[in-house]
Amino acid sequence: MTSPVVRVAPETGFREIVALLTEYDITGVPVVDPDGRPLGVVSEADLLRTLAAQEDPHSLLPAPEPARVGEGGSVTAADLMTAQPVCTTPDTSVVAAARLMSRHGLKRLPVLDTDGRVVGMVSRGDLLRVFLREDVVIRREIVEEVLGRIEGVSPAQVGVEVIQGRVVLSGTVPEPHLVPIVLNLCRSVDGVISVTDRLEAGGAPSPVG
Repeated sequence: MTSPVVRVAPETGFREIVALLTEYDITGVPVVDPDGRPLGVVSEADLLRTLAAQEDPHSLLPAPEPARVGEGGSVTAADLMTAQPVCTTPDTSVVAAARLMSRHGLKRLPVLDTDGRVVGMVSRGDLLRVFLREDVVIRREIVEEVLGRIEGVSPAQVGVEVIQGRVVLSGTVPEPHLVPIVLNLCRSVDGVISVTDRLEAGGAPSPVG
């Protein structure tokens, strides 16, 4: 995630929001209350709707519904924002965050601490960057933090090959029920694209996983 996060108040004006997005090279900002809790999110798309709603006699397309306008014709974050944003937490896995984004058609998620305050933002780009992890780092995590922590599995008995995020497991585990555990935990490692199962369980080839 990106932290500390750029945030705005409900009364922040249109031009100030545009300036913040440009200055920090970001595509959206959370709108927070005085305690730092999320009220909504303003994205580039929300800002563009205001631009698209302007009169254009040369356009053949109908104008979209304009943003709400406050007193004196001002347009603020409260007028522009998508309310009730979908949020996540710092300990949410990359997979779970990706599923949230996909399910709700989002490009970013506010990250909340245990008190419900915004402490960061995670974007699609943040999630995709995990696939740039080096193969040697992925392999080390699988050997030391996955295989080394599964009771009954000996890392010395399992071969781990990682090529551009694609993992191939070979060797043996003592019991068949350990095979899906090993496969699922390896798939959950950041940067893993796929896992090929060539394991043998209890001296026999394991079922295809």
